Amino acid sequence: MSGAPTREVARRVFATEFNDAVYTFKESDEERAPVYALLPTGERANRVFIVGTLTETEDVGSDSEYWQGRVVDPTGTFFMYAGQYQPDAASHLREAEPPEYVAVVGKPRTYETDEGEVNVSVRPESITTVGADTRDRWVVETATRTLERVGAFDDGGEYAEMVREHYGEDGEFDVERYRRAALSALEDLDSDGEESEAEPEASV
Repeated sequence: MSGAPTREVARRVFATEFNDAVYTFKESDEERAPVYALLPTGERANRVFIVGTLTETEDVGSDSEYWQGRVVDPTGTFFMYAGQYQPDAASHLREAEPPEYVAVVGKPRTYETDEGEVNVSVRPESITTVGADTRDRWVVETATRTLERVGAFDDGGEYAEMVREHYGEDGEFDVERYRRAALSALEDLDSDGEESEAEPEASV
């Protein structure tokens, strides 16, 4: 029997929620226990699945290559970083020709700035160029998952309580902002047809 850890489910999450997931935690004291980001809709995420427009890439490394990529979805911007330990993802960012649609599976990472703010980014495990249909399906499915999490939030649960504790004031938390973001993303899809000529085209 293998002692290797099982791979965690990759959560679908919009940028507006992902960038608010500044609290991370472990559920075990074991050295190799997974690190989870606490999603504000009341779920934990060790891995995420995002799809959007890769709008910019930049080598921000000093001694060696360390690539930054910006991926935009209807709600905001994801930042991802890949270096020598993510060679395939780094290679994709090096060779990419933005703008293009990409699908990214990766792990949430947090870091504290000199000003004391916590920023959230993705450490990509894989980056794949995709087409507009894949992006559109992701928006619909991510909106569905987000609305499901928001709908279940008031029913309580371990992670909803953690959200209130770490993200709320006096135990209160406005989870409805993520419902509004999901609905807005769906509305953007409806209006995309008129702008499709200006969107990047890519093969799956």
